Parts: sequence; C-alpha cells; structure tokens
Amino acid sequence: MAREIVLDTETTGFEPTQGHRLVEIACLEIDDFIPTGRSFHTYIDPCRDMPPDAERVHGLSGAFLKGKPKFEHPQVVDAFLEFVGDAPLIAHNAAFDRNFINHELGVVNRHPLHEDRWIDTLGLARVRFPGMHNSLDALCKRFKISLSEREKHGALVDAKLLAAVYLELKGGRERRLELTSSVARAAAVHAATRNEYGARPRPLAPRSTEEERAIHAAFIRDVVKSEALWEKFAV
Repeated sequence: MAREIVLDTETTGFEPTQGHRLVEIACLEIDDFIPTGRSFHTYIDPCRDMPPDAERVHGLSGAFLKGKPKFEHPQVVDAFLEFVGDAPLIAHNAAFDRNFINHELGVVNRHPLHEDRWIDTLGLARVRFPGMHNSLDALCKRFKISLSEREKHGALVDAKLLAAVYLELKGGRERRLELTSSVARAAAVHAATRNEYGARPRPLAPRSTEEERAIHAAFIRDVVKSEALWEKFAV
C-alpha cells in the first residue's frame, strides 16, 4: 500500500522571488489510490496586500486573511511537514506549488521538499492526452468529474478534484474493476471451499404434508425395513 499526498496551494501571485506568498495549502492523503479521509488545510496570512487579479481567481481577500496564522507558525509549517511526512507529493503543474512551498520553507530555515518527491499530474496528462487542453478543469470534464463545488479556485476543492483526476490518470476505473473482480473471485473460492454453513435465520417451511410424511415412514418400515440410511437426515 503506497501513501501519497495530493496537494494544492493558492498564492498572491506567480513568483515568490518577487514577494508573492502562499495564502492557502490543502493536502489530501491517499493510500493505494484510495482517499483515506485524512486531510490538512489552512489559510495563511501573507503579511502583504492581495492583488486584485489574484483575488478574482481564488476569492481570498486581504481582509479575510489578516490575522490567520503566518507560515512560520507551528500550526502551519510544523503541522504541514508532519502531515506530508516522506510521502510523494502530487500536484497539478507541480513546479508552481513546489517553488512556493520551498521558498516559504527556506525563509524559516527548513529543508526543501526535493523535486524527486513530486508527481506532476499535468505532465502525466500531457503524456496521455498529447496536444489537448490539460488544465484541471479540462481533465475533470474529460473524466466526467463534477465541478459543481468549484465556484472559484480554492485549494481544498481543487485538491479533491485533483485526487479524482489522479485516480483516473492512473487507471482508476480499471483498478476499481480489478478490485471488484478479485474480491468476487475470492468470495467464490471461499464459498466453494467451505464445508459448513450457518443456520438459516428463518428456517424453510416443510415442503411435504403430514400425510406424505406418514406414507414415507410406512414405506421405510415395511419395504426398506431399515431406518439407518435415513437417520442422518432426520431433523
């Protein structure tokens, strides 16, 4: 079973070296391509203004973020690093998220998350669908993944969508069919090799009448002249 982390971020802009900062991080845990239900999510005070273009994308205003924990706060950086552990990190256009996260880690003297840990779903999509639009929205539509929750780009919603997209890119429907088939085969083998069956919760009603059972008993007594053969079937 392989633990992986699906990750998405929101920021104040495109380039951390120009003073832009993280404002939201969301992570979802998956194990062997199945979401476990464990997640990490936080908003971050960037300690700067929010450019209007960025706010139009994710809807996070400077007023909303003011007073949220800063990245260096333990409930952000420590909790984030503890949650991701040493698991592979899955992101769409992973270089963008990696650059921001590693920049923020560098500011607080923490080790970067090395490039070889990251899996880029944009790269996976380009291999599978060369020459096509491979944005997260486009992939959701291609795989018929509902976008009903997504009014704006939010890290938590996008991480949930990305987890579903990643499953499909890794052969999700085929994996589910394989799992279903293997479970069915195992159940069939188990049923075929069992020698004992539990009692019925509601016993079946007799299919014979009292008169038929009396005739049968007389046949065994007068013709077969032995009940030994039938004793093991007696109720």
